[in-house]
Amino acid sequence: MSEPVVAVVSVRHPGVAELIDALTIELAGGGYTEEETFGYSAEQLEASGVHLVGASLDEELVGIGGVELQADGLGELKRFYVDPAHRGRGVADAMMSALVEYATAHGVTTLRLETGDQQRAAQGFYARHGFEVVDRFPPYVDSATSVCMSRSLA
Repeated sequence: MSEPVVAVVSVRHPGVAELIDALTIELAGGGYTEEETFGYSAEQLEASGVHLVGASLDEELVGIGGVELQADGLGELKRFYVDPAHRGRGVADAMMSALVEYATAHGVTTLRLETGDQQRAAQGFYARHGFEVVDRFPPYVDSATSVCMSRSLA
């Protein structure tokens, strides 16, 4: 079994679009309405300057994740996803490490994220990586299905 290789990836990489679409489909299958999903499209990732990494196994892109640098030492994880066929192989851990390293190097002192209330495996993964549930922050304040989490990098 090969180790995941994590590297910066362009939103224009064809595999990125496939993974974004797969995440959107997975969330829709979880019962979330369009208004309850806040994921960025490839265009929004690019326009917001999200630092995007991709994880590959045997040269196949199997995961993506990004961090958006925000004001006041904040960073927010965006579009964190691993193809279900490749989960449990260290892909998500490797991507999280790369994103935390990038965020820290760019002055982020608090890394935060939004996930759905039905995404129990994701919540457990984030908790294992030091994230704790916090009050919903904008733009998720009025979203009853949103679970916001935060981790100090300071």
